[in-house]
Amino acid sequence: MTQKNKLLTLSSFNSQYLKHIWRDGFQDENPEWTKWNAPYFNDYHAYPSFSQFEHSPITDYLLSDSCKCICLDGKGIGMVSKNWIDEVTRWLEIGIVIYNPTYWHGGIGGRVLKIWISEIFDQYPELEHIGLTTWSGNSRMIHLAQKLGFKKEAQIRKVRFYKEKYYDCMKYGILRNEWIN
Repeated sequence: MTQKNKLLTLSSFNSQYLKHIWRDGFQDENPEWTKWNAPYFNDYHAYPSFSQFEHSPITDYLLSDSCKCICLDGKGIGMVSKNWIDEVTRWLEIGIVIYNPTYWHGGIGGRVLKIWISEIFDQYPELEHIGLTTWSGNSRMIHLAQKLGFKKEAQIRKVRFYKEKYYDCMKYGILRNEWIN
């Protein structure tokens, strides 16, 4: 069965999903996903035991209303997030991480972001814009944002320094009427 034929859902995190995420994303010292998800911050921390992970700030965040678990046939494989840059002015950004590279390149990111963006616009009828920020070193995320109809709204040049090289901060956004139409 291809990944496109598997059941893809977004769910609140539970203990089972957290165990999947810990195994795929936070057990190893240098997992592949950390090379693409804002590696210039250098803030990744491995957790040798599930108990340590379960009592970490990462788990607190995953269990918050800001996140949902990406589930593929009932297995937690990643997370989507929404964070207010400024709730008063209705400025919200989203994020996505699929922890295990086995699930990359199969269209899951696009499928799940379509669900997530629709959920957010439904949840916040007053919201007119959803943003997404990445860096110029993550060409897959840039391509996905463009494929979903996001417009490049800003490119802040040479503000991300990683492995002795400068990269740009890339900001994308989509308006409600662009998403619906």
